[in-house]
Amino acid sequence: MPQKKSLDELKALSKQIRREIIEMITAAKSGHPGGSLSAVEVVVALYFGVMKHDPANPKWADRDRFILSKGHAAPVLYSVLAECGYTPKESLNTLRKLGSIYQGHPDVRFIPTLDASTGSLGEGVSLAIGMALAAKLNGSPSRTYCMLGDGEVQEGQIWESAMYASFHKVDNIVVIVDHNGIQLDGWVKDIMGIEPLAEKWRAFGWHAISLDGNNMSEVLSAFEEAEAIKAKPTVLISTTLKGKGVSFMENNPKFHGQAPTADEAKLALQELQ
Repeated sequence: MPQKKSLDELKALSKQIRREIIEMITAAKSGHPGGSLSAVEVVVALYFGVMKHDPANPKWADRDRFILSKGHAAPVLYSVLAECGYTPKESLNTLRKLGSIYQGHPDVRFIPTLDASTGSLGEGVSLAIGMALAAKLNGSPSRTYCMLGDGEVQEGQIWESAMYASFHKVDNIVVIVDHNGIQLDGWVKDIMGIEPLAEKWRAFGWHAISLDGNNMSEVLSAFEEAEAIKAKPTVLISTTLKGKGVSFMENNPKFHGQAPTADEAKLALQELQ
């Protein structure tokens, strides 16, 4: 299993992952930088500080599982998987190219170590609950983690699965809502507001933790709290900054799904040094 990293190491790795995200999406001339950058701390914390997993034995039955339901943020997952040793780091910049394993959305046909193919929004929590329940039935200590986008929470299937998980006391699942406030067509609050978000999850029987999802210390503490919760599922309302780390991308709806130009990428990489 990858050695758990210190807080300073996790912060340094997060900056490196952000640089790789910019490089990948710039090379592809296509992709979703904003929501990839906002999710970095959570995904880095999971793979290098929280989850039990083994790149040398990727299908280990008792491993923890991660589903990136907001599959358009694939670059952050690809970069972290490569850093762990699951996939080749040298070909990250083939993102979205014909024949590349790094497809526009995570696809188990290209990366068999993935736990699910994702990108059709709204489906990830259902998949994660199934995996968590299977672990319980098998007497496995495995836990399942699932990341949603906040615009994705507008999907009805999310709330059906939320109701199911609490009714069946699925306490080995943690859902993370990457709450960056922006979706494809603009601001979430203008398209279909989702507040009060934590209270809604609590009304569905979940233990809800609100945190700054770009603060590594808070992220680690939230996962520690989640692991101690019994008899109910947990959701992290992870408030983040869209485009985190690149000043002109931060809180900018333009960069939800638009690649930076070569000049913009140069500026972004300078900021991320």
